[in-house]
Amino acid sequence: MIESKLLKALPHIRHGFFTREGGISGGIYESLNCGPGSKDDPEHVRENRARVAAAMEAAPDALLTLYQVHSPDAVYAASPWNSDTRPEADAMVTGEKDLALGILTADCVPVLFADKEKSIVGAAHSGWKGAIGGVLESTLALMEEQGAKRERIIAAIGPAIRQKNYEVGAEFRDTFLKENGENARYFIPAEREAHFLFDLTGFVRRRLADAGIAQIDDLQLCTYEDPQRFFSFRRTTHRKEPDYGRQISVIRITPR
Repeated sequence: MIESKLLKALPHIRHGFFTREGGISGGIYESLNCGPGSKDDPEHVRENRARVAAAMEAAPDALLTLYQVHSPDAVYAASPWNSDTRPEADAMVTGEKDLALGILTADCVPVLFADKEKSIVGAAHSGWKGAIGGVLESTLALMEEQGAKRERIIAAIGPAIRQKNYEVGAEFRDTFLKENGENARYFIPAEREAHFLFDLTGFVRRRLADAGIAQIDDLQLCTYEDPQRFFSFRRTTHRKEPDYGRQISVIRITPR
């Protein structure tokens, strides 16, 4: 488990960016696969998630994840839900002390949020579609509805694919240029003609800063280039593997 220095300094917050290590899954899912959407043995996934919940000092059913669909949608978590009733959304917010918010990723950007003073936390799954669509802004707006203040919010960016490993085509780049011409700064030419390397985490940092978040902690970890610690959808694709696991990033309010 990897921690953000900024979030770790908050006494009312417990969090962790979990790696793929420390679970019971085997093969391509080795070992802490927490993704119920994978083709891994469901019992292995349940045990892995229970281990994560225990590390967060939460009950197994209090570790919540979403049915992530690369949307801009954020929901408030008031009570536990199960895998059959999990909302279709890509971010969660809560002020409940018995819940742990979990984001599943395998290259997309996990972002954990906490108000420095008030017991309100959030977690967002920010792939490129979510980032350009406004999932980070939706998370912040929902936190504000619960009483958080943007000037007090810390955002921590966890393990994600980094620019040198994220090659995209010209049409992908055009999508971002249409949104804002200044987005050209997040693309550099790749070796292949008419291809570019995209700085997704840089784009996420800019969206957070533009939304008024002054304290941003980017862990600078790449999922693609570290197969020992992280699952990666793009690495799996390049290796022609049949499926991939998901690591989990979790935040909760510490009971006082």
